[in-house]
Amino acid sequence: MYYTADYVSPVGKILLASDGSALTGLWFYGQKYFAAGLPQENTAADLPVFRQTAQWLDVYFSGHQPDFMPPLCLMGTPFQKQVWQLLQQIPYGSVTTYGALAAEIAKARGLHAMSARAVGSAVGRNPVSIIVPCHRVVGSNGSLTGYAGGISRKRSLLQLEGKETGL
Repeated sequence: MYYTADYVSPVGKILLASDGSALTGLWFYGQKYFAAGLPQENTAADLPVFRQTAQWLDVYFSGHQPDFMPPLCLMGTPFQKQVWQLLQQIPYGSVTTYGALAAEIAKARGLHAMSARAVGSAVGRNPVSIIVPCHRVVGSNGSLTGYAGGISRKRSLLQLEGKETGL
């Protein structure tokens, strides 16, 4: 059984999803891939994981880095999970590029190169945005590209973290 709850953030309403014990999804209403992977049969509920996620988001949107993490269960392909694991290593207030992530994955897999587009596709399908910080990935020239929640939200999240976007 899957469960859902809403969270109202300063940058838009968010849908939270859970398998009952861990957070499985966090999407902005109207974003690309909204509720991807969430079964149509789900129930609105008040769960401990939703309260913990709301607390995490409250700290984050107050302009601080949360010092705890709600339990996560990220469902995707092994490649997507590898990309999402790298996203979780990007420090608060920092950014990296799709190319840099691709180079890390290529190195980890013993490959000469990895497609930045393939990485971008996996980043875009991140089921737990903000907490798994896909907004911290930018184009090779520093441009704000490819955020499923919208470029204006990406800009707002980076500015909240103290990162000037220049755009």
